[in-house]
Amino acid sequence: MNNQVSATEQSQDMLSFEAFASQVISDYSIALQSRETSLLGRKEVLTGKAKFGIFGDGKEVAQVAMARFFKKGDFRSGYYRDQTFMMATGNLTVKQFFAQLYADTNIENEPCSAGRLMNGHFATHWMDNDGNWLPLTELKNVSGDISPTAGQMPRGLGLAFASKTFRNVPELAGETNLSRNGNEVSFVTIGDASTSEGHFWETINAAGVLQVPLAVFVWDDGYGISVPKKYQTTKGSISEVLKGFAPDGNGTGVDIYKVKGWDYAGMCEVFEAALEKVRTTHTPALFHVEELTQPQGHSTSGSHERYKSQERLAWEKEWDGIAQMRSWMLENGIITEESLAELEATIKEDVKAQKQAAWEAYLTPIKQMVAKAVAALQSVVVHDIEVYQQIQQMANDLNAIKEPLKRDILRTLAMALDLLPAASPSYHELQQVYEQFRQEQATAYNTYLYQTGAKSALNVPEVKPVFNDKAPQINGSEVLNKYFDQLFASNPKVLAFGEDVGFIGDVNQGFSGLQDKYGVHRISDTGIRELTIAGQGIGAAMRGLRPITEIQYLDYLLYALQPLSDDVATLHYRTAG
Repeated sequence: MNNQVSATEQSQDMLSFEAFASQVISDYSIALQSRETSLLGRKEVLTGKAKFGIFGDGKEVAQVAMARFFKKGDFRSGYYRDQTFMMATGNLTVKQFFAQLYADTNIENEPCSAGRLMNGHFATHWMDNDGNWLPLTELKNVSGDISPTAGQMPRGLGLAFASKTFRNVPELAGETNLSRNGNEVSFVTIGDASTSEGHFWETINAAGVLQVPLAVFVWDDGYGISVPKKYQTTKGSISEVLKGFAPDGNGTGVDIYKVKGWDYAGMCEVFEAALEKVRTTHTPALFHVEELTQPQGHSTSGSHERYKSQERLAWEKEWDGIAQMRSWMLENGIITEESLAELEATIKEDVKAQKQAAWEAYLTPIKQMVAKAVAALQSVVVHDIEVYQQIQQMANDLNAIKEPLKRDILRTLAMALDLLPAASPSYHELQQVYEQFRQEQATAYNTYLYQTGAKSALNVPEVKPVFNDKAPQINGSEVLNKYFDQLFASNPKVLAFGEDVGFIGDVNQGFSGLQDKYGVHRISDTGIRELTIAGQGIGAAMRGLRPITEIQYLDYLLYALQPLSDDVATLHYRTAG
């Protein structure tokens, strides 16, 4: 009997190891796929197919480890190095990555921004075409990226704050579409050098005070572009500087963790326990991911050999995360060298195939435009033989371009129209072709400036004011107070927060008595931090809440302009709706 038990346990252990090995191999495959994507992406830029490239090479292993604990309902507020994380969460394919690199305006090919943003800027759609919320608790959600460094931090705070609200407002307890009892974590990623920005510090401080489920991952590869971190951060270490934020038993603070970016197993162990604590207790955490590399340098604009020593370059090659993970897998019997070599060859070929598929999907409609333009040019009727020959040469030159751009087509048509006499019977026909192409490009690049669907603010019916001559005169603050009272009573998703809003009811008494009536989780005070008051509101609104963010005076609003202009004002446009 004991032998039978032993055999059963052994079988279970084997199954457990096989499942573990399968997960590890899957993670390695995604990491390698991402690395090959970065390598080929740089070549596409240098050969002229794309104009600029910024990639996530060197961050792959840390991101597949992080992605293992990113659950349905969670939210990401990150930046342009996160391609591996996007692939690992199932939100990005290699083909889609290259479609964005080529600036493909077909949203079916490039769902993050429909070619409107620089590569590496990611998003997932949270609403349908009619402006109705998708079931966010069933999705792995990615908020739309922006380029300004650390600009993702205030929004990430708001996404986390929404979880606290859903958990603590009793009237929202039955919500299942937007939240499940506030169990959602806001994952925020940031480069180490960008922690020098004020956005970072204000967000970390606010998170520590608010106690919200914010998990910040700092990717530390030792440099901010070409400048080493000793010139970026006091003590050369963001985790050392932040030690004072660690919880002290008084109910506030931020947990600080340090991990090595090449240590896959170590990161998985730390992330699993730490993120579960973030999720269950709403204690924010910061993960300082050290000893990362950047094999291709900062971007396609330069080479890191210009500012890194030979010793540093040699160290990066040895301690590259993928190389270290590969060795670890072989040493622990997770895969054989032969199987691994076969897997790597397959991944490389697959990335090449997806890249080519993305390029063909991008180029095919442009070639169709070329064919139409060439046909229009070849059919022109003009009595001046010299003009006719010039236009035919333009048609031939356009047709000969192996990999044409849209600008080649529009430029050629515009030049032909300049040559063609307006009296020519072909002028109007050629102009129609030109204007059709221009309109198509206007649709591709000049739409979704604001909501135009059924939920557009422009569709809200007008309600005419009604005045009663016998109405008593009262202070304006009393009018606002009565309005807010009715608003909070009718919609449990409405919140208000800001400087002096809660306990004293706002300096102008617009919220007087309302915190006592509706609770501290719906009407609350904040610190003097206008930037993150705005970010708190942006993130909360993106989670389906209706926040009122109160900033006392117009002069103070200047601190909040960056997220208002770069983030919320461009959101609809940069995500193509």
